[in-house]
Amino acid sequence: MRLTVNRGISIVLIGIAVVYLVMAFQLPEYAFVPVDSDLVPKLLGASLLILGVCFFFAKDTDTEEQKQKRTIPKTELWMLLAVMGLILVFITFLEVIGFVIMTTLFIFVCSRLLGYQKWLVNAITSIVFSIGVYWLFNYGLAIRLPAGILPF
Repeated sequence: MRLTVNRGISIVLIGIAVVYLVMAFQLPEYAFVPVDSDLVPKLLGASLLILGVCFFFAKDTDTEEQKQKRTIPKTELWMLLAVMGLILVFITFLEVIGFVIMTTLFIFVCSRLLGYQKWLVNAITSIVFSIGVYWLFNYGLAIRLPAGILPF
């Protein structure tokens, strides 16, 4: 069995999924919540593990055209690094500032960075999505997201 790029990536993904699942099973359980906080991480870890195994056995030949597609232009590389930086800022300030504000800012800035030009639509979408997800998790699923500086 030959080790292709897809198989190499799938091995890395399987390793990440296993480590993630081990960490997810170490999350503390809470007695008085209908949906525990470890449910989503366990589902994500199991999904990543299943997809990694499927990716390992997927048939793929490495052609010259595929090798050329894997080359990332410098402009896209800087865009990718900028988005990764935004994700790190989001993670760093999520607990302090709160889910609604950080998610709104992240979606707005990231959309703008990726070239979306309509400011008003971008702002409305960012705000409605952030508040909607916050409400769904906190009140619909009883999974608490960080409120941060907001009073709710």
